[in-house]
Amino acid sequence: MMPDSYRILDRFQTSLYKVQCTILRSAADEWAMLSASVDGTTNKADNNLTRDPDIPKGQTESHVLSRVEQDEKGLSQKSGHTAEITNIGWGESPDVIDEPLVAGLSNEDLWMLIRRFDKQVYRVKAVPDAPVQRLDLTRKDDDEFSPDKLRATLERFYTTVIVGFINCIKHIARLRSWKEPRRTAAFCTVYVLSWLLDLLVPTILGTLLALVVYPPCRSLMFPPAPIPLVNKDTGGIQKPKAGILGSDDSITGAPEKFKGEAAEQEASNLVASVACVAVGSAVGKHDQGVPDDAPLEEDVPDAMDMVANTADAQSTAHGKVPKDSHDKTRQPMKDSVMDAANVSMQVVGDITDTYEKLGNALSATAPFPQLSPRLRLVAVLGPAFLASILTPCYVFMKLSTLSIGLAFFGDPIIRRGIVYLNRRLPNWRKLVQLQNSLLKGIPTNAQLAVTLLRIGEANRSPLPPPPTSEDKVTSRPASLNQEELTLDATDEEIKQAALVKPDEHAQEVQAPPEKSHKRTLGSRIIGFFRGTTASGVESKIGIDRLRASTGCHHAKNRVGVLRDRGKRITPSGPVAFDARCKGKRGTAIIDSTKEPPLLYFTTDTPQKGDAQLENRKSESVLFTMPVTDIQEMRKLGGMGWKGKLVVGWALGGKEVVDGLLITGKEPGQSYQLTAMGTRNQLFNRLIAIDGQVWASC
Repeated sequence: MMPDSYRILDRFQTSLYKVQCTILRSAADEWAMLSASVDGTTNKADNNLTRDPDIPKGQTESHVLSRVEQDEKGLSQKSGHTAEITNIGWGESPDVIDEPLVAGLSNEDLWMLIRRFDKQVYRVKAVPDAPVQRLDLTRKDDDEFSPDKLRATLERFYTTVIVGFINCIKHIARLRSWKEPRRTAAFCTVYVLSWLLDLLVPTILGTLLALVVYPPCRSLMFPPAPIPLVNKDTGGIQKPKAGILGSDDSITGAPEKFKGEAAEQEASNLVASVACVAVGSAVGKHDQGVPDDAPLEEDVPDAMDMVANTADAQSTAHGKVPKDSHDKTRQPMKDSVMDAANVSMQVVGDITDTYEKLGNALSATAPFPQLSPRLRLVAVLGPAFLASILTPCYVFMKLSTLSIGLAFFGDPIIRRGIVYLNRRLPNWRKLVQLQNSLLKGIPTNAQLAVTLLRIGEANRSPLPPPPTSEDKVTSRPASLNQEELTLDATDEEIKQAALVKPDEHAQEVQAPPEKSHKRTLGSRIIGFFRGTTASGVESKIGIDRLRASTGCHHAKNRVGVLRDRGKRITPSGPVAFDARCKGKRGTAIIDSTKEPPLLYFTTDTPQKGDAQLENRKSESVLFTMPVTDIQEMRKLGGMGWKGKLVVGWALGGKEVVDGLLITGKEPGQSYQLTAMGTRNQLFNRLIAIDGQVWASC
């Protein structure tokens, strides 16, 4: 028995050595191809590049990959390195762009990435060195908490993790239902044989290896189906919650004009609904039941619509005195909740980052490598697979229970070990994180978006902003290839579930006007306050204009922050952006003919294509700044979140236009652009146009 055991161990070590040699050899060959492409020589790489740890100082993999010549090129990569900026769709209808902007990615997927990037990234700072994971937009340790950032994090968690998790649940429901008998029978047969032979763990690991190594088997083992069309309880066909199959990657199936918008709207409504429930719980809505004949119940405004002091009002109604001087628990509990919210936000962000990185490792997008991330996963799953074959179930259970016991009772040993590691390897906590080890160099969706934006800048063809659907989305069904669906349903059943019935569509199109309800005392009071609030806001804006004319700095920053909805913004890029600076209306211009590129603001009206600073009058230029000197960019709300609530409630026909704060290297080199409808477009160009390494704050 001993020689056989040694022989098996020797084979295991040999196999592991071969896998490691393959990975190292692939990394060396691909790095040589990358170096040749950056130096200007021909590169025939097939997007299977991997990065050597010795990236030039002050650079990330995103910077290097954006300059790699690809065999397949999109519209933004065909213009070449010209001196002038090429407009490849700014201000145009998306229907005009008839070819992919970036090779290997559809325009709808590209726009979805950029649109979610605009919502996710609020503030960035330039850091001198690249982080351990060799990518931009890593979160800093002192990441500050804000309600807007929490909302964006939760919405991103929903669109990325929750939607994927529900899709997984529905795949399991389809397997368990036996409505696809061949596929379920195949899974059941493999499971029973693995159970009889005590090979369950090797089978699971082998399945994971197959999914990682050979992508076509993913659709073979788990054939896709529209998420809202599958019933999570029965695994069969169901009518989507929206009443029509207008999108196949959302939970409700609501119609969408551009890919991903339905899931994003679901995430926004989910966060708003959770907030309503939280406010209702804080103010005690429906506390202890409400009698049907309760006086003033219909006349008094709903407490959930009140923003301030609702919890105090509830306490006062019960005879309590909610004063800070009497209640010593209020501030400590507020601090605890804020700390917990900040930690929770970071945890949710880390989970979402890991999920996105794994997705981008399994299905990489050019120009990121496609083979190397999967080889890394194989290097982990392969030895585990071989070890599971050699390890009997009894040994596995004994080792598992021993680990649990050591974790529970071995605290003194664990603490001494941590102290030793902190002394010998101060950064070991960061090095063992997935994003800095197994998933090192693999981007999140935001990091992928930055790289794609840099590709456009490297080829003098900035990527156009994603189109928006401001109008109502018509209830048209999504394209559905019924022949490719493996669901246990006839074509007629699928059609009836996916489409809106004719009578329902007619009711939607020709909906009768709602009956006017009798105005109650509460609605009259709310209408009165809404009118007076609107008048107050308009008066405040007028006073700000007068104060701005007298030189008030704060008033200047508020001039023009309100505008009519749907008002056209000109100019809108890719070189000139409409904005205000110090209250003066003008244009922020990026002059790419300079080296380095120059950002300046002028009150002149530039001609189309005229971006050179020399053509401006000196007295019209309020500031100039080399793009390389930008150290921080921060998106600012036009009136703050409270002001937005008031404007949105009182002035339905107005919208708040936000701004951008740009900080340079020199003290006092800080410029605030306000009333900027194209803020995200300028932000995206500035973040991608030069070689700074950005950290997310």
